Amino acid sequence: MTCRLRALALKPQVTIRTPVSDSPGTTESSRSSPASASPDIRAVIFSPQLGGYSEGEVDDVLEELRCGIDGPHVDDYLDVLNTASGQWRQTTQGHTARMRVLVTGGTGYIGSHTSVQLLEVGHEVVVADNFSNSKPSVLPRIEGIAGASLSFHQLDLADRDAVDTLFDAEHIDAVIHFAGFKAVGESVAKPIDYYRNNIVTTLSLVEAMANHGVHHLVFSSSATVYGPNAPVPMTEDLPTSATNPYGWTKVMIEQILTDLAVTDPQWRIALLRYFNPVGAHASGQLGEDPSDLPNNLMPFIAQTAVGRRDKLSVFGGDYDTPDGTGVRDYIHVEDLAAGHLAALTWITGHDRAVSTWNLGTGNGTSVLELVEAFRKASGQAIPYAVGPRRLGDIAASYADPSRAHEELGWSARRSVEDMCADTWRWQQGNPHGYPDE
Repeated sequence: MTCRLRALALKPQVTIRTPVSDSPGTTESSRSSPASASPDIRAVIFSPQLGGYSEGEVDDVLEELRCGIDGPHVDDYLDVLNTASGQWRQTTQGHTARMRVLVTGGTGYIGSHTSVQLLEVGHEVVVADNFSNSKPSVLPRIEGIAGASLSFHQLDLADRDAVDTLFDAEHIDAVIHFAGFKAVGESVAKPIDYYRNNIVTTLSLVEAMANHGVHHLVFSSSATVYGPNAPVPMTEDLPTSATNPYGWTKVMIEQILTDLAVTDPQWRIALLRYFNPVGAHASGQLGEDPSDLPNNLMPFIAQTAVGRRDKLSVFGGDYDTPDGTGVRDYIHVEDLAAGHLAALTWITGHDRAVSTWNLGTGNGTSVLELVEAFRKASGQAIPYAVGPRRLGDIAASYADPSRAHEELGWSARRSVEDMCADTWRWQQGNPHGYPDE
């Protein structure tokens, strides 16, 4: 048999974990080679964030595992076994740890994609949502894509009794916290609503977690915490501030969680500062479907392309950027979801109380560049008009994601063209978003 890992190593961002012996003292570093395939390996290789390998390619990888790695192909093997993807946590016995993960806001845009990926790699998922910015019809799509069921609780996280009831009913190992209001413009108009909702719900959640012995939390923060004057690319060590109430809620919650971890050494918290999520699931079944006016640029572009809007409004054409329009770090929602899984795995295997990571591509794209990329992906004209700047916006924002790459083994691998193509597939298949029922 001729092993083919060199060819597979050319595929981007391939990461697999070898199953290891169950005997005590055997760890991944022992580089043992199994005699037969583990279903866990198939689940990882088939994960969409790892490239969507074909059945034949998976069989080739499994055959290579049977070859062992102490022979002439060791370098090729290690190319494929690059930095851990963060989807699997190995215990000292080498087992893959399954967790029961509560995803707050799990029917929302990012939460739904993350729920799919959690299910695909074998975790159990409990979703809590009140459908304030999503629809119940998301749930069967999550289960259909993942081929697995989840548990769902409709509740408002601000209702502390309801949150306690959820934790009483479900065994929870960890929480990924997405739930919250997120529109910059709306937060300027309704600051009290944002402070009340985002902060109170988080306090309710962590109090219930502590009372039920759950101390692993991944928090959905934002690059808005870097404020208006941060140099680009932005690093995690920059001081935090904000230009709008939405951003201030993220700054405040980060501080609350940091203070919480000081009071109890059991806490392991990830603060994920991500930039501008766009794109959709490759199936076209999940995407961004705001219940009111979109909060982000990409849905406006897509709705203009499909004919729901006459033209796109561009806020500001006089920024100090190459074409005068705002520059942002757009990240595919699937890459972003994979970053959450990587962070969850990391905090369950390390002793650092609070960890902060940027999730972004490290590349800035202007509004007009994104419009042109979408025009090419869709083949549709995108009429637009440049207007005044929007209150609270800044000229440029993009990440230095090197810490996430080094510590989590994570990096964004999808291009702006991929983001546009997947968004267009979603928009064509769901021109009016998710059905109401």
